[in-house]
Amino acid sequence: MAHVLVVDDDFSIRQVIRFALEDEGYSVDEAPDGEAALAAIDLHHPDVILLDMRMPGMDGWDFVERYREHHGHRAPIIILTASQDPFRGRAEIPPENHLAKPFDLDVLLERIAALVERAAGEEG
Repeated sequence: MAHVLVVDDDFSIRQVIRFALEDEGYSVDEAPDGEAALAAIDLHHPDVILLDMRMPGMDGWDFVERYREHHGHRAPIIILTASQDPFRGRAEIPPENHLAKPFDLDVLLERIAALVERAAGEEG
């Protein structure tokens, strides 16, 4: 079973995503900010990270920088943002891994499934 970390300061968004992912058979951890996300990763490394960019404290870009310093590109990151410039870090995150808020939950689930399938193919 693939493991997904949902990082968003909006509790209701985390809950909607959690319920949808668990319904699809994923295990899910949640974090309200970048610091909490890094702590969660230390306990259980995810297969995919869903990341809001605008959060209090450590924002998404700072999280990406710190995550990559410690873990490289181990887990793919999908950016979820309402930002006017979601591609600011396109060098770090491929454009196909960006979803603008509000996003279509089915599209999000398809992207997660594709990343998990791709990772499984690389392991095998």
